[in-house]
Order: sequence, then structure tokens, then C-alpha cells
Amino acid sequence: MKRSDIRVGVLLIEGTNCEDESVAFFRHVGAQAEKVHLKQLTGDAPAELQRKLDDFDILMIPGGFAAGDYVRAGAIFAARLRSRLGEDLVEFIEAGKPVFGVCNGFQVLVEAGILPGLGGTMTEAPEAVLATNDSGHYECRPSYLRLENAGSCAFTKTLKRGQVVTFISAHAEGKLLFPRERQARILKELAENGQIVFRFVDDRGKPGAYPWNPSGTTDGIAALSNRDGNVFGVQPHPERCFFRHLHPDWTRAKPSASVYGDGKAIFEGVLDYVERKF
Repeated sequence: MKRSDIRVGVLLIEGTNCEDESVAFFRHVGAQAEKVHLKQLTGDAPAELQRKLDDFDILMIPGGFAAGDYVRAGAIFAARLRSRLGEDLVEFIEAGKPVFGVCNGFQVLVEAGILPGLGGTMTEAPEAVLATNDSGHYECRPSYLRLENAGSCAFTKTLKRGQVVTFISAHAEGKLLFPRERQARILKELAENGQIVFRFVDDRGKPGAYPWNPSGTTDGIAALSNRDGNVFGVQPHPERCFFRHLHPDWTRAKPSASVYGDGKAIFEGVLDYVERKF
């Protein structure tokens, strides 16, 4: 598939944000992209605005506070997805099409039973939860993330294992937790499957406590994929570091430095994957 033919749907409901820049950045790297309200996919919109999930090659769920993050972060959005688009979404994922969840989007994928992805494409109940940060408040700061995945994740194929990137953390509920009695086994299985994509690290690339790990997330996990690598959830925002001038240290960049920041690699990676697979 040619990059210019790749269609990206950036899904939104009330309370999401970051959809405008996400659409703009996918277009910037050569894909077709549009904002799509959930009601456009469920048939609850005028006929000329309706879309089908199969119209798209990539689905992105952006950050924000969908439905006000009532109940739990991402829970209402996830429930609406499951009840109205569950079967279509399972078919989409099992066809190898990528699903991209950032921050609140990661929370939605966890609440929907799509990630961690150990018990199937979409489990009846969530296999994890993203809980309130250890600090008890919203954290907004640049974060260092080290790539743990060895190449199976569709979104990080342009990066090298062990590479450290800067994305922007902006969340109040980013602490990934697993059932206590099964946590050790789950972590072992995630690692063996290559599903742990990024971990938070300090400025030396080593595991670090707060504020390097802004939420206190288990084992420093900042991003996960499903077993096949085509579903990717990341807590910090790569789109907020798409350009170099969006990095917090941009004024110290050399004149010869690239105009792009670390986040661009995620957009490039998934488009490369679709170009080669379809």
C-alpha cells in the first residue's frame, strides 16, 4: 500500500483532546487522516457523515478526559466502544490493522480489555487498571522512555532496542496495576511475549523513582502492545514531541539538529508497517 493511500481515523467523543494535532501529524508524514466521532461509526450521525471502521487502515484513540473520566479514566469510552463496535473492533485488530492509544486512549484500551492482550483480542473484563498516580495529582512533565521491545511492535520499528526517547507525560491516572496475586506471572508473560514496549527511566537510562516514573507504575511500564504488536498503548504523549521545538530543551539544540522530535518515530513506524503489510 502506498503511504498516500493509508487512511487514519482519529476517534473522539466528548472530552478527548489532541485529535487535531494527531490528524495534522499523520497528514504531515504523508497519510490521509481525519477526526471521526464515535457516533459516525455507530450510525448515529447523518448519512453523509457516517463512516465504517473498515474505512480506515489505522485507528487512533487520542488523549484527553473522555466523558470526563467519570467512573475511571477511559471507562465510559471503553464501554461505548465494546457495546457498539466490539465485534468490528475485534475483526479490525485480528486483520492486523493497527490501533494506537495515547494516554487516555491507553486507558480506554485497558478498560476495554484489549490491552494487556494476554487472554485474547478483547477480554470480558480488564486484565489491568490504570490507577491514580502515587503523587495523588495530575503530572505534566517530560519523561524519558527506554525502548524494551525487540522489533515486534508495529509502532517502534524505526527505533532501536535500548534507545531512550523523550515524550510528555500528562496524566492523573497512569499507574498500571495488575491483580496482586497474578502480578509476577503477568509481568513474566508480558516480558516473554515482547509486549512491554517502553519503560520510564532516569536521565542515565536507568530505572528511576519519582519524578522519573511520574505515576509509580508497576515495573516502570510506560507502554504495552498486544501479542501481535499491532495494538499499542502509551501513557506519555509522542505527538507532543513530534517536532524538535516541542522538546523542553529545544533552545539548546544545535543549528544542525533535525526539525523533528522523538515522537515522529511512532507515526513513521506505524505507517511503515502498513505500507509493508497491506
